[in-house]
Amino acid sequence: MAKSTVLLLDDRPGTAPTLQAQLVAAGCPTTRVGDPGEALALLADLSAGILIIHSDACLDLLPFIHQVVQLRDRPSVVVLSSAPTVREAVAVARAGATNYAESAAAAVRSVQDLAGSLAAGGRPRSSGAAGGRFGGLADIIGASVAMHKVFELITKVADTDTTVLIQGESGTGKELIARALHAEGQRHAAPFVPVNCGAIPGELLESELFGHEKGAFTHAVRTRIGRFELANGGTVFLDEIGEMSPMLQVKLLRVLQEREFERVGGTRTISSDFRVIAATNRDLEEDVASGRFREDLFYRLNVIQIEAPPLRHKVEDIPLLADYFIGKFNRARKRRVSGFTPEAMAVLRTYAWPGNVRELENVVERLLILAPGNRIGVEDLPERFMMSGPALASDSVHLGGAGLCLSEVVTQFEKGIIEQALNRTGWVKNRAAKLLQVNRTTLIEKMKRYQMVRSGGGAEV
Repeated sequence: MAKSTVLLLDDRPGTAPTLQAQLVAAGCPTTRVGDPGEALALLADLSAGILIIHSDACLDLLPFIHQVVQLRDRPSVVVLSSAPTVREAVAVARAGATNYAESAAAAVRSVQDLAGSLAAGGRPRSSGAAGGRFGGLADIIGASVAMHKVFELITKVADTDTTVLIQGESGTGKELIARALHAEGQRHAAPFVPVNCGAIPGELLESELFGHEKGAFTHAVRTRIGRFELANGGTVFLDEIGEMSPMLQVKLLRVLQEREFERVGGTRTISSDFRVIAATNRDLEEDVASGRFREDLFYRLNVIQIEAPPLRHKVEDIPLLADYFIGKFNRARKRRVSGFTPEAMAVLRTYAWPGNVRELENVVERLLILAPGNRIGVEDLPERFMMSGPALASDSVHLGGAGLCLSEVVTQFEKGIIEQALNRTGWVKNRAAKLLQVNRTTLIEKMKRYQMVRSGGGAEV
C-alpha cells in the first residue's frame, strides 16, 4: 500500500460505499474496513499514509485514535463526524487526530491536501486551511487574501511563546484566532483559559485572574484558584483587554514581566507558566494617547499583532461562511435548506455587515427558521438588506501614497449599486429602474456602458 493510500474506517455500512467512491474519484485510492481491530492490523502491516474515521460515536474511538498515533509509522488521522460538536472536536484533536471534518466534502479535501503533502515528503501536523478551515479546534473559514494573511501569521507564531494582540471589530472571530494559535502551538495539550475582561465587573476581575484566599472578602468562603494559575502550561486569552481598569493594568504588567502573582488576600507568591493572547475591538494606540491605557502594557502585549478583518473586507468568504452556517443549522433544526439563490447571495455580498461574521450567523439561523422553502431567495431576506447601501463604504476606500482615481472609484460604486438593484429585482429592468429612481432607458444605457449581462443565461426583462 503506497503512503498516499487512504484507509477508511467506517462503522456506518450504508454510507461507506458513497464516501469511498468520493475519495477514489478525488484521486485517493481507498481501502475500507468496518472495525478498529481490522484497521489496526492493516495499519501495522501495510503502513497507510492517511486514516479517515467516519463514525456515529467518535468519542468512543478516542482510545483507538490514541493507539494509532503511537504507531511507529503513524498515519495522518482525519475524523469525519456524523454529529459534530465542539466538545468532540477538542477531544479527537487532543487524542492526536490531524483534522476534524463536519462534512464528506471537507473530509475529502483534507485527505487530498494531506496526500499532496505526503507525496512531497512532508507530514503536516494539521491540514491547515483545507476546505477553508484552519486547525481542528477553531472554526475559521475563509479563502480570501485577508484570511490567508491571518493563517500565515498563525502558522508563524503558534509554536512560540510570544504574546499576541488580536485586534478587530466585534464579531470578526478574534477568539477563534486565539484558539487556533493555542491548538496549533506547543501548548495545545494544556488548558486554554479565556477571560472576558469586559463582561466581569472590575472588582471581581482581579479575583478571577489571580484567585483569592478564604476570607479575603465577605463572600470568600473558600480559596479559589485564578485563571493564570489554572492556565499553567497553557494559554490565557484576555478578551476585551481594553476594558481593564488602570489598577488591574498595573498588576497585569507585573504578571507579564515576572510570571508571578499573589492571590487576593494572600501573601504567598505563585509562579505559573502560561502564554498570553489578548484581544480588543478598541483602538489601543488611541487609548494610550488619551491616557486610558498604559503605554508600557500596550507594548508588552503588542509583540505580534494580528488583525481580524471585518466581513466587508473579505466578501469573497461570504458564500463559504453561509454554506457552513446552513449546514450547521440544518443539523440543529432538522431542516434541508440547500442554500441561497444567486440573487440572494449577491445581496449578501453587497451588504455592509456591521455585526460581521456573528451577524451573518444570526441571519442564517433566522432564515432557516422562517424561510418557507428549501432555498433562500431575495424575498426571504430581512428588510434592512433591501434598504442598505452596498459594502463599498468610505472606510473601505483607502487613499494610498500614490492617491487614487476618483472617477474610477465612482464608476465602480455606480456599477455596484446598479448590480445590487438588478439582483434584488431579479433583473427586471423596470423594477430596478424604479428602485434606483432613474428612467429605464438611463438604466439600459449604463448597463451597456458597463457591459452588464445576467450570469447564468436567465432572461432579462
